[in-house]
Amino acid sequence: MLHEFLWWYLAAVNLAAFALCGWDKLAAKRGARRVPERRLLAFCALGGSPAFLAGMALFRHKTRKRKFSVGVPLLLAAQAAALLAVHCWL
Repeated sequence: MLHEFLWWYLAAVNLAAFALCGWDKLAAKRGARRVPERRLLAFCALGGSPAFLAGMALFRHKTRKRKFSVGVPLLLAAQAAALLAVHCWL
């Protein structure tokens, strides 16, 4: 039960993180209201870092910002280690 919930949660947060990355890039191109960086990083911290990293590469977005180009891969590494630890523990 817990595993199933975890997979659904990760799917949802990754989909949202990817969509926010694309939305923010589109808003940047149009000069429209942007998604706050704090919100983007929050979705990464909540588990959406894999999809956000893919979005960064696909949309060529936030790749020059150090907090994203370094921070998101570091978050991903920490989350992968945590997921592995939880998997081995359960």
